[in-house]
Amino acid sequence: MKAHDLRGSVQMNGLLEYMRFLFRISRPRFWIYTGGTYVIGYTLAASGFSDFLSPAYYLYLLYFFFPANIFIYGVNDWWDEETDILNPKKGSREHMLAHDERKRLKGSIILVTVISLLLMLSQTLTEALIFLGFLFLSYFYSAHPLRFKEKPFLDFSSNYLYIMPGIFAYNLASGTLPDPLILFAGYCHVAAMHIFSAVPDTEYDRMAGINTTPVFIGRRPALVLSAFFWLLLSIITVYLTGFHPLSFLVFIYPAFPLSVLLIREIRIEKIYWYLPYVNTALGGLLFIALINYRVFHWI
Repeated sequence: MKAHDLRGSVQMNGLLEYMRFLFRISRPRFWIYTGGTYVIGYTLAASGFSDFLSPAYYLYLLYFFFPANIFIYGVNDWWDEETDILNPKKGSREHMLAHDERKRLKGSIILVTVISLLLMLSQTLTEALIFLGFLFLSYFYSAHPLRFKEKPFLDFSSNYLYIMPGIFAYNLASGTLPDPLILFAGYCHVAAMHIFSAVPDTEYDRMAGINTTPVFIGRRPALVLSAFFWLLLSIITVYLTGFHPLSFLVFIYPAFPLSVLLIREIRIEKIYWYLPYVNTALGGLLFIALINYRVFHWI
C-alpha cells in the first residue's frame, strides 16, 4: 500500500471512529424526543404540501435529530463525569465517558455550538429567541452555575427543552405560536417523563448529592406526581382531538407510574426502558393522524 493510500485509510478510520463516538454520545434511542417533536410541530402548522419542500424544514430536521442531541447529552456527560460512576445505567445502557474522551467531547460541543450560532444568523427574531431558549435549557440543565437537574421542580420544568423544537418548527411553518393549551400539554408530558425517569436513580442521586424531585419528595410521591401530570396530558389530548377513539391510547402513560404504585411485582427499573418505544409508537400514530387530517384540509 502506498504512503498516501495508508494515510487516507488512517484518516478514514479516524473519521469513522469519531462518528461512532458522536453516535454513542447523542443517545440515538432518545433522538425521537427532539426530532419527533420537531416533525409534529411542523406538521401541525403546515399549510400545504409545499411547506415540506422548504430546504429549511430539512435543515432543522437534521439538526434536531443529531447535532441537538450531541449538544444535550454531550453537555450532560461533561458535567456528570464524577456522578456517572455511581450510575449503573452508564456503561451498560448508556455510554460511559472515558477521561481521555473529554477533549474530543469538548471539541464536539464547541462544534455544535458554532453550527447553532450560524443557524441563528438566518432566523427571524422569534425563531432566534425560541432557538436560544432551547440551547439555554439544554446547557444549564446540566451545567453550573444553574444546573437545573439538581434543583427540585426546576429539574422537570427545565425539560421543556424537549418541547422547544416543536414550538420552533410550528413558528418556522406558520410564523405563529401554538395554542397555549397545547404548550401546557407538552409541559405535562415532559414533567411526567422526567420525574418517572428520575425515580430509578433516586438512591444513586442521593449518594452523589444530586437533589432531584424524587430525592426531595420521595419515590412514591414522585410516582404520584408523575401520574398526575400524565393524567392531565391524557385529558387534554382527548379533549383537543374531539374525543377521537385513538386519543384514549394516551392513557398508557399514567398506567406506567400507577402500575408501579399498585402492583408490587412491577419494577420501575425494568419498565422504564419501554417508554422510548411507547413514545415512538404513539408519536408515529399522532404523525399519521395529523397527516391524514392535514391532507383532507389541504386538498
